[in-house]
Amino acid sequence: SMSFNRVCCLFVRSHEFARGLVEVQEEVKEEGVGHVAMRNLFSLETSSMETITVEKKSRKRHIRESADRLELSKKVEERAEFRKKQNSDNLTHPPEFIVRPRGQTVWEGKTVKLHCTVSGWPKPRIAWYKNNVVIDEKAHPDKYTAESNYNMHSLEIKSCDFLDTAQYRVSALNIKGESSSVATVVIKNGFCSEHGVTFETAIIDSFEVAFGREGETLSLGCTVIVYPTVKRYQPDVLWYRDGKALAESKWVHTHWSGEKATLTLVHLNKEDEGLYTLRVNTKSGFQSYSAYVFVRDEEVELEGVPVAPLDVCCHDANKDYVVVTWKQPAVEGSSSILGYFIDRCEVGHHHWAQCNDTPVKYARFPVTGLIEGRSYTFRVRAINRAGVSRPSRASDPVIAIDPHDRARHRAGPSAPFTGMIKFTEEDATVGVVPGEPTDLVVTEATKNYVVLAWSPPAQRGHEGVVYLVEKCVAGSECWQRANTGMPVKSPRFALFDLAEGKSYSFRVRCCNSAGMSEASSATGDITVGDMLDLPAAPGPAVATRNTDTSVVVSWGASKDVKHLVGYYINYTVAGSDVWTPANNKPVKGTRFVCHGLNTGESCVFRVKAVNAAGYSHSSLESEAVVVKAAIPDVPSGVHLMEAARDYMVLAWREPAVTGGADIRGYFVDYRTVKGGAVTCTSYKAENLKENLFYQFQVRAINMAGVSEASLPSAALECKEWTIAKPGAPHDLHVLEVRDSSLVLLWEPPTFDGRTPVNGFYVDIKEAVAGEDWKGVHEKATKLKYMKVNGLIAGRSYVFRVRAQNLAGVGKTSAVLGPVLALTMPGTHEIILDVDDDGVISMIFECSEMAEGSEFIWSKNYKTLTDTSRLTIVTEGVLFLYHVIPFKTQMAMELLEKGRVRFWTQVEKFTTGCHVDYVFNDAIVENGEKYQMNFDKNSGIIEMFMDSLAVTDEGTFTFNLVDGKAKGSTSLVLIGEEFRELQKKSEFEHAEWIRRQGPHFVDYLGFQVTPECNVLLKATIGNIRPETEIRWYKDGLEIEEDDADYKKIEMKDEVLIFNIGKVRKLQWGRGVDRWGEDLGHIHNLSKKDAGVYEVKLKDARGKDKSMFNLTEAGYQTVLNELFRVIANSSTEISVKSTEHGIVLYSLITYHMEDLQVGWLHKEAKIAHSDRVQCGVTGEQLWLKVNEPTEKDKGKYTINICDGKDGVKRFCDLSGQDRARVVGGLPDVVTIQEGKSLNLTGNVWGDPAPEVTWMKNDRELVSDERYALKFEHGKFASITIAAVTTTDSGKYALLVKNKYGTEAGEFTVSVYIPEEEKKKE
Repeated sequence: SMSFNRVCCLFVRSHEFARGLVEVQEEVKEEGVGHVAMRNLFSLETSSMETITVEKKSRKRHIRESADRLELSKKVEERAEFRKKQNSDNLTHPPEFIVRPRGQTVWEGKTVKLHCTVSGWPKPRIAWYKNNVVIDEKAHPDKYTAESNYNMHSLEIKSCDFLDTAQYRVSALNIKGESSSVATVVIKNGFCSEHGVTFETAIIDSFEVAFGREGETLSLGCTVIVYPTVKRYQPDVLWYRDGKALAESKWVHTHWSGEKATLTLVHLNKEDEGLYTLRVNTKSGFQSYSAYVFVRDEEVELEGVPVAPLDVCCHDANKDYVVVTWKQPAVEGSSSILGYFIDRCEVGHHHWAQCNDTPVKYARFPVTGLIEGRSYTFRVRAINRAGVSRPSRASDPVIAIDPHDRARHRAGPSAPFTGMIKFTEEDATVGVVPGEPTDLVVTEATKNYVVLAWSPPAQRGHEGVVYLVEKCVAGSECWQRANTGMPVKSPRFALFDLAEGKSYSFRVRCCNSAGMSEASSATGDITVGDMLDLPAAPGPAVATRNTDTSVVVSWGASKDVKHLVGYYINYTVAGSDVWTPANNKPVKGTRFVCHGLNTGESCVFRVKAVNAAGYSHSSLESEAVVVKAAIPDVPSGVHLMEAARDYMVLAWREPAVTGGADIRGYFVDYRTVKGGAVTCTSYKAENLKENLFYQFQVRAINMAGVSEASLPSAALECKEWTIAKPGAPHDLHVLEVRDSSLVLLWEPPTFDGRTPVNGFYVDIKEAVAGEDWKGVHEKATKLKYMKVNGLIAGRSYVFRVRAQNLAGVGKTSAVLGPVLALTMPGTHEIILDVDDDGVISMIFECSEMAEGSEFIWSKNYKTLTDTSRLTIVTEGVLFLYHVIPFKTQMAMELLEKGRVRFWTQVEKFTTGCHVDYVFNDAIVENGEKYQMNFDKNSGIIEMFMDSLAVTDEGTFTFNLVDGKAKGSTSLVLIGEEFRELQKKSEFEHAEWIRRQGPHFVDYLGFQVTPECNVLLKATIGNIRPETEIRWYKDGLEIEEDDADYKKIEMKDEVLIFNIGKVRKLQWGRGVDRWGEDLGHIHNLSKKDAGVYEVKLKDARGKDKSMFNLTEAGYQTVLNELFRVIANSSTEISVKSTEHGIVLYSLITYHMEDLQVGWLHKEAKIAHSDRVQCGVTGEQLWLKVNEPTEKDKGKYTINICDGKDGVKRFCDLSGQDRARVVGGLPDVVTIQEGKSLNLTGNVWGDPAPEVTWMKNDRELVSDERYALKFEHGKFASITIAAVTTTDSGKYALLVKNKYGTEAGEFTVSVYIPEEEKKKE
């Protein structure tokens, strides 16, 4: 009976379970394959249970059935668990990515396939997005193919191009939620410059040692060749002065064209003197080139006065106080410098106020009495007995503000990762008497002043405080107020008018409206006098020959000198007492190369040191050294001029330095040395073998010896030339070198090409870096000489010539030069004279005639052979010829009011010279249309026309008759040239009429200030009080009661309209310069777009100017804003956090429209949970959590500037985050009394700091805990005899600048069983 009941109960339970499975099957519409198989298995077993019968069993069978029952019970439990899972609340779950899509980088034309695996119930729906735009693969089957098989999904992108570079996101969605994953696909469309390329950099056409004068503009430049050439790859080009990188400023401009690097120094000053270095960085290394730039002083206005000081800087600025420092000049003048005057000027004003009444001898001066919150610039003037020097270059602006306030302004908003500025208010505390100042010290003491510094009191209330300074003569108890007439707001104060040699003590009090504090602790007795001594004289100067224009000077350093500024080197020609400075900016080393010396002169050198106290005595003078080079320089530019089957014609440039003697000849080497010297700079190498390659080198010889060999030429093939264009001209040389002109001569090429040479082109450029070649003339000349005019005296030039034939322009000649444009002393000119009969006499005198000397007269630089019309007298040297010479051919220029002036200048003529003015072969007379003038004192002939009409197109001629001599000069104005001149004349006439009344000097435009203020500006002229100035926006006048009217001002005839500010503002900070509450100034927006117009009007006339700030104009302003913001960004900095590292750059302001991109190894960084980027206030940041090896490399932030963007870089290659890499177990179980010794392996670059922790408290090494860190890799902890108190949670904490990590483990100390029983 009991057995039957047990079987029936089991059957009923099985039946109910099977019925439950059917109900679940109706509820669940979609089931997994595993669930179906399990259900069928249970159904079969249930059906077999229905046939159970009761019968008598043997023991063996009973045991077997018992085992079957145990197995059945296990299956029943499994059924119950399965039914539990069939409950809908337990079965469904949100989508989850098992395998996420991975980013890929491929070449153009390839196919990309993104894969992912997603789980979830009900089955999620999948969608793909490109840059957050859904991808419709059915609409673009030729581009995309999306597949879904079971839980695996894929997106195929076919025939990729550059536009397929994007972030691709896959989204999975069901009723329980949504999940997504992002992958970045980068398509590269060219050769990758970062893989397998080794760049080679060469710097050619480099700048030489340069000399400039104050006020001039100087350019330095080099041509840079980077091989191989990779598309869109640009090296980093940097400029340095004395080892410090140069930044773009109003004084320094840099330019990189892709081939030439140029540095322009605007308005030179002595601060610009130094060693300039061009450095070109590539991923394979760098190349650099350096040369010195000397800046000479501007000519002094009064003989004997000193030159201007230099390097004016501001330090320790506070609310009403700043320290100004400078460097003494190299030249003191006719007497020693008595002192210096310091001037200040408020930024935005032009009035300079003198800060000190008595000259200060010390090159450091505290300026007091500044107004808090205002900006100032400073300059310094030196004075001696002869007078006052010119002022120095003005310092950079400095703000009179508390240093804590300045730091707070620079820090920006303090709320992290929100971009919000938080304000807190404290209850006003009325009646709080401030505490006494602390830490009073004397920071500077000279015989002119003493500077005190102290710390503000900790308790001072919430209102401003001022300080009272008191002094006491040593030995007395009488304290006197030192600042009776001036309240002190800064914790700095300078005391003047103290008695030199006396001792004083000082103390400070603090006061506000509630009362006065107690006095601070007094200083010790301070004796008034200079704390800094003059430097000792340097060691003896030693001069060594260097080149033909330079000498190397070395000396011993000054001993026991404090705060050395540098050394000045002076030199003089032996036998003279006139000392000239070799450098105008102090140098720190004990060796200097003095350039710019005259070859052959015997020079003596001396050195003096300088610090803030003044100059030292001069060193012992060096021995006289002759400025002279020893042997010729190396010839250069060996090149091929012509080639035939068995010979080649070579040419080269003569050495730039001849070694002090004339070059006697050259030796030409090719395999073997030619036996005799060649006297010209070309050579025909004969008896060569056809189709073989040869290399050539040249050596110069003079009386001192033979120079080094030139660089070998390229491998030249002895093969007959068949090219169509001509070869290069050769034998370039110059004659008649003067201050403003010279004559260049050359020989035609030895190889003409297919057709004869029919002309030449002459190119010129200044011999300084950064200059480009310019054509001297537009049309080819058939002559073999040319007079080049327009040179600047004292500057050097280089020349080259090109020949042309019918096939085109051939190769350029070797470069000639540099040639200095300077009239040498003793130069004589040909004197012209004209007698009454028009006979011209040409006279040339030579005072250095020697035996065998003769005069050779030339015409067009060819010796005269036809003397039928000439009479040459050797004694007296008289040359006769019948012609009227012109100094200047006829020229034309536009004058004010659009008038036209035709003019020429005659060189020699008599008083009877007559001029006919001819237009189109018709003589014109002086009248209303034409006004003529012939100034017979200067020889200038002029004709004026008030305007040009259409009928004035043609040829203008001046015909001269002077006795038997005649002369003529003409100017042709026809076609496009005449029409262009006519338009200019009409425009100038209209402009003159406009300028008679109120008018715009500079039309309305915009300016973005460094603070991101957008200003509309226009400069106006000829304004009177009654002149009406009206502003309009979109045709509507801006009235006085309009809000925009408060943004308009005029200053120094400059109209300014502040249309918007785009910087963050703090509420309640007062009002701005236009009187508007700063809290209500809005950012520039589309509401400010429009057409702005300004109209000027009075009785004399009217004018207007318009600025279109819509569409393109508005975008232009935004682009300029972006440029200002982008260029204000700092270099990328790195800081570590407990989760990883943060890379950041600071900008002056951030706009929502500003585009910022982060790149890692030139690939755009995808946003994820581990890598995030964003903006906090003015900080652009990239956060990398848990950095790995893959996160190393070069990081770049690209900030939009309206063009190509401004990039800042940070290279994290070779650095590792601190890690615990092994050696520590998870759990340590140890018996009481045993010794515990654990060692952890750590890693990191730089080497990490190691800390051991127990239960979150730091352990220190003592008698119980022995902590060691060895070789920067192994950290160990030793406990000699553990007890139960040593149980707990331990951690090995490692940290470096790139991150922090902890290796945790648990220590469990147990007591043995025997010990427990004893207890």
